[in-house]
Amino acid sequence: MIESLVIVVVGLIVIAFSTLLGPRLGVATPLVLVLVGVGASFLPAFNGFFIDPDWILEGILPPLLYSAAVSMPSMNFRREFGAISGLSIILVVATSLLLGVFFVLVLPDLGFAWGVALGAIISPTDAVATSIVKQNTVSKRVVALLDGEGLLNDATALVLLRTAIVATASAFSFWGAVGTFAYSVVIAVAIGGTVGWLNLAVRHRITNPTASTVLSFTIPFIASIPATLLGGSGLVGAVVAGLVTGFGAPRKLSPQSRLSDSQNWRMVELVFEGIVFLTMGLQIKAIVADVVSDQGNSIWIALLIAIGALLLTLLIRAIYVVPLLLLLGKRVSRGALLQDRLQSMQQDIGSEEGRQRTVDMLNSRRGRASTQRDVERFMRRVTRGLADLDYFLKQPLGWRDGVTVVWAGMRGAITVAAAQTLPEGTPQRTVLVLIAFVVALMSLLLQGGTLGPLLARLARDAMPAVDSEESGQQQRVLDLLLEASGSVAKPRVDENAAQAEQLATAKMYRLAVLDAQRTAILDARDNGTFDAELLEDTLANLDASQIAIEMRATHID
Repeated sequence: MIESLVIVVVGLIVIAFSTLLGPRLGVATPLVLVLVGVGASFLPAFNGFFIDPDWILEGILPPLLYSAAVSMPSMNFRREFGAISGLSIILVVATSLLLGVFFVLVLPDLGFAWGVALGAIISPTDAVATSIVKQNTVSKRVVALLDGEGLLNDATALVLLRTAIVATASAFSFWGAVGTFAYSVVIAVAIGGTVGWLNLAVRHRITNPTASTVLSFTIPFIASIPATLLGGSGLVGAVVAGLVTGFGAPRKLSPQSRLSDSQNWRMVELVFEGIVFLTMGLQIKAIVADVVSDQGNSIWIALLIAIGALLLTLLIRAIYVVPLLLLLGKRVSRGALLQDRLQSMQQDIGSEEGRQRTVDMLNSRRGRASTQRDVERFMRRVTRGLADLDYFLKQPLGWRDGVTVVWAGMRGAITVAAAQTLPEGTPQRTVLVLIAFVVALMSLLLQGGTLGPLLARLARDAMPAVDSEESGQQQRVLDLLLEASGSVAKPRVDENAAQAEQLATAKMYRLAVLDAQRTAILDARDNGTFDAELLEDTLANLDASQIAIEMRATHID
């Protein structure tokens, strides 16, 4: 017992100091932890070290994906959903099948189904590994693409892995596989959405921020476990619950609860990410020993196959990303043709005659009289459409972004964990696990180790324009806040009232102003009229102001 506690304590210390040391060395923290783990694997205390992969896939990954989904701007996720779904589904399936062919050629006794299974293990990018990207200056659209891909592609890969394993024992059915995948996603989305809604509804009534945050730690598992038991994807369930929570939290949860969530979940992310990468390195010696014991000199063959698999994975990703960016660019060009028309409609609605024309148009489309709500909904769609076009036109994806998307598609500890779920009867199982591990390790070292300098070089010329755009948006947000505060009527000052009553009146007024400003910011977020990160920072400032006012009032009382 004491030895286990010492290992846990030392592990936490290593995670903390690696987080501090990595930036000083110019090396991403995950890489430091993997290398520390590899070195520690040769210590006697870690001989034969093994961690149950289910602890990673079902115990650590759901909260990490949930936390990432909560913090991901919902508007950016919606805007990039087409590209995200392509990267998460089409690319994963294509990579798995092509890698399956490759593994059959280099391991003739393996069989295509097992080759696809290993391809499914290697194909998804690691959501945790993309944290390396966020430490560098990249396009917000690229961050949204990589974040969204990391949130969803694990589920595609795991469902495909399960289907391939089943196919080794029975005839493969394409439509059966499609049906299994569709069911897995639909049931997970339904459960995750329900859990996310219930999470907000319940925690909205809890005034203790600490208790509210404790409950938040259970949400990823409340979403993932039922989804898994019903044959769905537990990871998708956790992601959907996180997206629903992240979107509704600013309107439903108190600033104190959101602040508590942010601080405590940041600590959970740090520890869990550290555990994922540290244990990945700690398992290297045991994995190599298993191969040597079972297959003799197959370790060198596995190394060469892993190098070929990584290169093929990068090639497939590049072949997919290039036409994807071209397609996204053409879509924006077509949308730009509608910009003048949408702007004209938005201006037209502002006049009484234009509003009536809009009502007549909606009546002819619907075949019934339009209500005030129908008109307001149409106006929101026009506003959101213009905001989307502005977002795409101001942040076009060029070749630099394509290079970033390709090179940032790293494999990580999830690949190792998924490989270890292969059943014991798998042909050449130890070799397959080693191939998966080497691919993940080389991906992190090669791509992760060079990504920072690469991104710095690519982004060097784009920074002035970005800074200018952000400065203009900041001024527009300030104008919006001033307009919102002006909509709140100032209270009458009764000079004869007691000081406590005057302070209470002033407090209520300031809180009302903050509430009006928060509503204006959230409406702007829903319409997508400002940069998502700028609005998040503004909301954080409003929350801090409200917390300070309430704390001062409590101290005075």
